[in-house]
Amino acid sequence: MIQEFNKIEKVEGTLKLPGDKSISHRSVMFASMARGTSRIYNLSNGEDVKSSQKCFIQLGAEVSNKNKFFEIKGKGFKEFIKPNAPLDAGNSGTTIRLISGILIAQNFESTITGDESLSKRPMKRIIFPLTAMGGKISATEKFTLPVTISPSERIIPINYELPVASAQVKSAVLLAGLHCEGITSVIEKLPSRDHTEKMLELKTEITADGKISYASKENYPEPKEYFVPSDISTAAFFIVLALLSKNSELRIKDVSLNETRTGILTVLKRMGAKIENENERIISGEALGDIIVRSSALNNIEIPVEIIPNIIDEIPILSIAGIFAEGEFKIKNAAELRGKETDRINAVCHNLKILGLEVEEYEDGFAFSGKIKNYSPVFESFGDHRIAMAFAILSLILQGGGKVDNFECAGISNPDFINQLKQICG
Repeated sequence: MIQEFNKIEKVEGTLKLPGDKSISHRSVMFASMARGTSRIYNLSNGEDVKSSQKCFIQLGAEVSNKNKFFEIKGKGFKEFIKPNAPLDAGNSGTTIRLISGILIAQNFESTITGDESLSKRPMKRIIFPLTAMGGKISATEKFTLPVTISPSERIIPINYELPVASAQVKSAVLLAGLHCEGITSVIEKLPSRDHTEKMLELKTEITADGKISYASKENYPEPKEYFVPSDISTAAFFIVLALLSKNSELRIKDVSLNETRTGILTVLKRMGAKIENENERIISGEALGDIIVRSSALNNIEIPVEIIPNIIDEIPILSIAGIFAEGEFKIKNAAELRGKETDRINAVCHNLKILGLEVEEYEDGFAFSGKIKNYSPVFESFGDHRIAMAFAILSLILQGGGKVDNFECAGISNPDFINQLKQICG
């Protein structure tokens, strides 16, 4: 489906967005693991989180939508049941990688599949450490889906240093560690999202080697209530739209302000963005608050390497801000983008070239400069929700508007994107 977007005049009003995708996945998983009943408020309605729900229903958890919250009756320590069909993770890398850390400790065989996009994504990064813990995992010759996990005699704790910053790999190892008597530790030199550590109240420490997180059987989840803040990765699209639209002001309520996720705000503020936080507080161990955004003149900056893991999902929309900022936009040290739902480096470069910009593509990033020459573009989403929404935002800024092919993939994280735009764009 090709979705057309017309130029807007201004942005104004207030948005309340769906729950953070990363926290939603973990809420579903931890509630399903705990023996007893948990409640989750403001759970994400995206397809990725629905994939996690479906997988844990197959494993025996009872999931009910009570309108104001989701109720989950969990199974308890190593009490999941053998699924009667392969678990389908859909398009969700978080689902496949985190659930693998849980399944290696169960006493039955399970197979995990996914859609065409997920089936191309690398799984070696979790297979290696989970195998070192005693897990029995098989995949294709290229270490892609389907993945089959067989029962193991014993899962043992390990000390593991992440080769690349990855919250998904870190979480897979820590979740496996919840099934061990001893202590599992994960060392990361560059910080990645820490929702797993915060939600499970894991011990962490900062050393000369980096951040170390610890997990053991003592940290196994118990039933509780979760409140999921709004997704800052989703908010980023509307933040950039408000910044680039004249005479605009937007408030986005109850957004996650977890320090491992707010790099996008840091970068935009350094570029000159007028962004303020209000009503900051902590609920269920997670920081949140309202974000107020006003129209701003921006300048491109040098983006430091240490912040890249913090903004990895926001780079596509950040590049849209860079088009209208003074100076050359350049991103490096972001090779992780090539292993997402699509090769996001190539996807962004492809669409920027459609505009007529001068684009240089690197193995680990890209740079661009110049003026827009094509004012009637049709952008390609490549089936990637973040690419689709990023270039939808650009289309709303362009004098002649624009179109995005295969836009329906936006539903993977935010099926209400179009309605949310209508709320604030008139």
